[in-house]
Amino acid sequence: MFDPEAIDRIRTERQAWEARELAEFVGRQPEARSEYRTGSGLPVQRIYTPEDVADTPWSDIGWPGRWPFTRGPYPTMYRGRLWTMRQIAGFGTGEDTNGRFKYLIAQGQTGLSCDFDMPTLMGYDSDDPRSLGEVGREGVAVDTIEDVEALFAGIDLETISVSMTINPTAWILLAMYIAVAQARGFDLNRLSGTVQADILKEYVAQKEWIFPIRPSLRLMRDMIVFCAERMARYNPVNISGYHISEAGATSVQEVAFTMANGIAYVEEVVRSGVAVDAFAPRLAFYFVAQADFFEEAAKFRAARRVWARIMKERFGATRPESMRLRFHCQTAAATLTRA
Repeated sequence: MFDPEAIDRIRTERQAWEARELAEFVGRQPEARSEYRTGSGLPVQRIYTPEDVADTPWSDIGWPGRWPFTRGPYPTMYRGRLWTMRQIAGFGTGEDTNGRFKYLIAQGQTGLSCDFDMPTLMGYDSDDPRSLGEVGREGVAVDTIEDVEALFAGIDLETISVSMTINPTAWILLAMYIAVAQARGFDLNRLSGTVQADILKEYVAQKEWIFPIRPSLRLMRDMIVFCAERMARYNPVNISGYHISEAGATSVQEVAFTMANGIAYVEEVVRSGVAVDAFAPRLAFYFVAQADFFEEAAKFRAARRVWARIMKERFGATRPESMRLRFHCQTAAATLTRA
């Protein structure tokens, strides 16, 4: 990708810098550590130059919005449209959270992100003895469809996207959301948003699951197929690396396990006879953003390229939309307390 003679000149200049300016300065003021590493344990050099990417094929980088999508799924990325702003909300009753939603929308928020309490996540009613002390505490409590009606009362579901953070009972909450939208006369194909519904990462990291793996995958398959057929703008799953990272995985492991879960979902749907290009464009992902900024940027770019190859080479996808890795990220906790 670079002129070999230019790389040689840079290498010579770097060696001269190390022998003169660097050696003299370090002799007077030693570095605080003998080596620096990222949270994943990868060594961090003092500086980087074109030498470090001299052997990187341009085809691995390419152009944004074009295969292999290393630089992003869209040609202009956020120069044309900012990402959706959605602050997490969810507490108390449906009425309580609805008031918070309306306040956030009034402040300019462009999407809703709803957390549910532990009884709702695990399929318990609020009056179940096992729900004692947990109702409405870490999210909104939902027992019946009336709670979902109250949750979204007065909100135009065709103009604001809704993200629901729920997994083992995601199919129930999605069904309630759909029923409420239909009762209010909304067109399902105009609804946008995401339901997390990534049950495999629950077994790996977060540990909130109800059923064994096989029936859980069956529910996932049915949700993905339904949304592909009737909800053209909705993401039926948010395949999540965030929780895997926070459970102790390195950046490489986070991407690897997330890709493995994604492959399992695609295989399950394809096995049922649905063409990959019919549903893959709406698969969404969720990654962590740790404190090692450059490592995280490299992780995101590598993940995009890997997913594009998986979809094209393993599953035979032909639509560019099926090969694009669309994801959102949230800041992490794991590296915030690191010395």
